[in-house]
Amino acid sequence: MPEPAIVRTARPDEYELIGALTVEVYVGSGLVSPDSSYAATLADAADRAAKTELLVAEVGGEVVGAVAYCPPASPYAELAAPDEAEFRMLAVLAKARGAGAGRALVTACVDRARTAGLRGLRLSTQPNMADAHRLYDRMGFARTPDRDWSPVPGLRLLTYAMTW
Repeated sequence: MPEPAIVRTARPDEYELIGALTVEVYVGSGLVSPDSSYAATLADAADRAAKTELLVAEVGGEVVGAVAYCPPASPYAELAAPDEAEFRMLAVLAKARGAGAGRALVTACVDRARTAGLRGLRLSTQPNMADAHRLYDRMGFARTPDRDWSPVPGLRLLTYAMTW
Protein backbone atom coordinates (compact mmCIF):
# COMPACT_ATOMS: atom_id res chain seq x y z
CA MET A 1 0.00 0.00 0.00
CA PRO A 2 1.46 3.41 -0.95
CA GLU A 3 2.28 5.91 1.74
CA PRO A 4 -0.38 8.57 2.35
CA ALA A 5 0.35 12.14 1.35
CA ILE A 6 1.17 14.50 4.19
CA VAL A 7 0.08 18.10 3.61
CA ARG A 8 1.97 20.90 5.31
CA THR A 9 2.96 24.51 4.82
CA ALA A 10 5.83 24.98 2.38
CA ARG A 11 9.20 26.00 3.78
CA PRO A 12 11.26 28.85 2.26
CA ASP A 13 14.02 26.44 1.27
CA GLU A 14 11.45 24.60 -0.89
CA TYR A 15 10.14 27.57 -2.88
CA GLU A 16 12.45 27.03 -5.83
CA LEU A 17 11.55 23.33 -5.96
CA ILE A 18 7.83 24.13 -5.73
CA GLY A 19 8.08 26.68 -8.52
CA ALA A 20 9.89 24.19 -10.75
CA LEU A 21 7.40 21.43 -9.90
CA THR A 22 4.44 23.68 -10.73
CA VAL A 23 5.95 24.76 -14.05
CA GLU A 24 6.79 21.12 -14.87
CA VAL A 25 3.19 20.04 -14.31
CA TYR A 26 1.55 22.91 -16.18
CA VAL A 27 4.00 23.03 -19.10
CA GLY A 28 4.36 19.24 -19.27
CA SER A 29 0.59 18.86 -19.46
CA GLY A 30 0.39 21.37 -22.29
CA LEU A 31 -1.59 23.80 -20.16
CA VAL A 32 0.93 26.64 -20.36
CA SER A 33 3.59 27.63 -22.87
CA PRO A 34 7.07 27.51 -21.29
CA ASP A 35 7.81 31.06 -22.47
CA SER A 36 4.53 32.60 -21.29
CA SER A 37 4.31 35.18 -18.54
CA TYR A 38 2.11 32.73 -16.64
CA ALA A 39 4.97 30.20 -16.56
CA ALA A 40 7.02 32.87 -14.77
CA THR A 41 4.15 33.37 -12.31
CA LEU A 42 3.98 29.62 -11.70
CA ALA A 43 7.72 29.55 -11.04
CA ASP A 44 7.50 32.29 -8.39
CA ALA A 45 6.50 30.19 -5.39
CA ALA A 46 8.07 32.73 -3.00
CA ASP A 47 5.55 35.35 -4.10
CA ARG A 48 2.70 32.86 -3.65
CA ALA A 49 3.96 31.99 -0.18
CA ALA A 50 3.99 35.68 0.75
CA LYS A 51 0.41 36.27 -0.44
CA THR A 52 -1.35 32.92 0.11
CA GLU A 53 -0.88 29.84 2.23
CA LEU A 54 1.41 27.73 0.09
CA LEU A 55 0.89 24.05 0.87
CA VAL A 56 2.81 20.98 -0.25
CA ALA A 57 1.98 17.29 -0.40
CA GLU A 58 4.83 15.08 0.67
CA VAL A 59 5.03 11.33 0.12
CA GLY A 60 7.92 9.38 1.57
CA GLY A 61 9.78 12.58 2.35
CA GLU A 62 9.49 13.90 -1.23
CA VAL A 63 7.43 16.95 -2.23
CA VAL A 64 5.12 15.68 -4.98
CA GLY A 65 2.55 18.44 -5.18
CA ALA A 66 1.62 21.95 -4.16
CA VAL A 67 -1.33 24.34 -4.04
CA ALA A 68 -1.90 27.98 -3.12
CA TYR A 69 -4.76 28.40 -0.62
CA CYS A 70 -6.09 31.95 -1.06
CA PRO A 71 -8.03 33.32 1.91
CA PRO A 72 -10.30 36.33 1.43
CA ALA A 73 -8.41 39.44 0.32
CA SER A 74 -5.45 37.45 -1.04
CA PRO A 75 -4.21 39.15 -4.20
CA TYR A 76 -4.12 35.68 -5.78
CA ALA A 77 -7.87 35.19 -5.35
CA GLU A 78 -9.52 35.81 -8.70
CA LEU A 79 -13.17 34.87 -8.29
CA ALA A 80 -13.97 34.22 -4.63
CA ALA A 81 -16.51 36.42 -2.86
CA PRO A 82 -15.48 38.10 0.42
CA ASP A 83 -16.86 35.18 2.44
CA GLU A 84 -15.16 32.49 0.33
CA ALA A 85 -11.65 31.17 -0.14
CA GLU A 86 -10.10 29.97 -3.35
CA PHE A 87 -7.30 27.66 -4.33
CA ARG A 88 -5.00 28.05 -7.28
CA MET A 89 -2.09 26.46 -9.05
CA LEU A 90 -2.78 22.92 -7.87
CA ALA A 91 0.04 20.77 -9.23
CA VAL A 92 0.87 17.11 -8.63
CA LEU A 93 3.78 15.35 -10.30
CA ALA A 94 2.72 12.70 -12.84
CA LYS A 95 4.36 9.92 -10.80
CA ALA A 96 2.17 10.78 -7.79
CA ARG A 97 -1.17 11.16 -9.57
CA GLY A 98 -3.90 8.78 -8.52
CA ALA A 99 -2.27 8.17 -5.14
CA GLY A 100 -4.19 10.80 -3.17
CA ALA A 101 -1.81 13.79 -3.18
CA GLY A 102 -4.21 16.01 -5.13
CA ARG A 103 -7.15 15.02 -2.96
CA ALA A 104 -5.11 15.66 0.18
CA LEU A 105 -4.16 19.15 -1.01
CA VAL A 106 -7.76 20.03 -1.92
CA THR A 107 -9.00 18.61 1.41
CA ALA A 108 -6.51 20.83 3.24
CA CYS A 109 -7.95 23.85 1.42
CA VAL A 110 -11.52 22.82 2.27
CA ASP A 111 -10.54 22.36 5.92
CA ARG A 112 -8.91 25.79 6.08
CA ALA A 113 -11.95 27.51 4.56
CA ARG A 114 -14.32 25.73 6.96
CA THR A 115 -12.14 26.46 9.99
CA ALA A 116 -12.03 30.14 9.00
CA GLY A 117 -15.85 30.22 9.07
CA LEU A 118 -16.15 30.96 5.37
CA ARG A 119 -19.18 29.83 3.38
CA GLY A 120 -17.31 28.13 0.57
CA LEU A 121 -14.29 27.42 -1.57
CA ARG A 122 -13.86 28.21 -5.27
CA LEU A 123 -11.48 27.30 -8.08
CA SER A 124 -10.87 27.81 -11.78
CA THR A 125 -9.68 25.07 -14.10
CA GLN A 126 -8.95 24.62 -17.77
CA PRO A 127 -11.48 22.66 -19.85
CA ASN A 128 -8.97 19.93 -20.75
CA MET A 129 -8.11 19.02 -17.14
CA ALA A 130 -10.49 16.04 -17.05
CA ASP A 131 -8.74 14.22 -14.19
CA ALA A 132 -8.97 17.32 -12.00
CA HIS A 133 -12.65 17.76 -12.90
CA ARG A 134 -13.37 14.18 -11.81
CA LEU A 135 -11.60 14.82 -8.50
CA TYR A 136 -13.59 17.99 -7.87
CA ASP A 137 -16.86 16.23 -8.74
CA ARG A 138 -16.08 13.30 -6.42
CA MET A 139 -15.18 15.68 -3.59
CA GLY A 140 -18.51 17.52 -3.79
CA PHE A 141 -17.61 20.60 -5.81
CA ALA A 142 -20.28 21.81 -8.23
CA ARG A 143 -19.75 23.48 -11.59
CA THR A 144 -20.61 27.19 -11.58
CA PRO A 145 -20.78 28.05 -15.30
CA ASP A 146 -22.15 31.52 -14.53
CA ARG A 147 -18.70 32.33 -13.06
CA ASP A 148 -16.62 30.91 -15.95
CA TRP A 149 -14.19 33.52 -17.25
CA SER A 150 -11.28 34.31 -19.55
CA PRO A 151 -8.07 35.68 -18.00
CA VAL A 152 -6.60 36.19 -21.49
CA PRO A 153 -8.16 36.07 -24.96
CA GLY A 154 -8.60 32.51 -26.18
CA LEU A 155 -8.50 30.86 -22.75
CA ARG A 156 -11.80 30.10 -21.05
CA LEU A 157 -11.62 28.82 -17.48
CA LEU A 158 -14.32 26.67 -15.91
CA THR A 159 -15.25 27.32 -12.30
CA TYR A 160 -16.30 25.09 -9.45
CA ALA A 161 -17.45 25.79 -5.91
CA MET A 162 -18.06 23.90 -2.72
CA THR A 163 -20.43 25.59 -0.30
CA TRP A 164 -21.71 24.60 3.10
